[in-house]
Amino acid sequence: ITSGYLPLGAVAVSDRVAETMIERAGEFFHGYTYSGHPLSAAAGLATLDVYQDDGLFQRADELAPYWADAVHALKGTRHVIDLRNLGLIAGIELEPRPGKPGARGFEAFRRCYEQGVLIRVTADIIALSPPLIIEKPEIDRIFETIKGVLDALD
Repeated sequence: ITSGYLPLGAVAVSDRVAETMIERAGEFFHGYTYSGHPLSAAAGLATLDVYQDDGLFQRADELAPYWADAVHALKGTRHVIDLRNLGLIAGIELEPRPGKPGARGFEAFRRCYEQGVLIRVTADIIALSPPLIIEKPEIDRIFETIKGVLDALD
């Protein structure tokens, strides 16, 4: 919410969930020591202004089809067992090594990093969520690197 500059979070629930909490607990309190901290709130508002002023959500919508094509171009790549995406988010699920879950994902992380591409892995799933200012050549580089790494992995 603040682009990571200051701690700030949000909780969103449906009316049904909120009403159930209020009915059973008497309230739906969700706040802690830093709740409503003015500096964090100001950073959050400034971040929202940048999203709007720079058209970052519209930009993400425009890039989403290009991103999806890049994700799904990995179909048939060695070790890939599932590909999924939503907007500019993607999950690339890798076949785990027998008896060593997460090892292939970590090795992919390490090799991509050595080639200048930072990915995030959760066990054997490569999780991608690029900055909203990403350019098409950068998308190409990410997926070319991942493909090359996966093709070279045991």
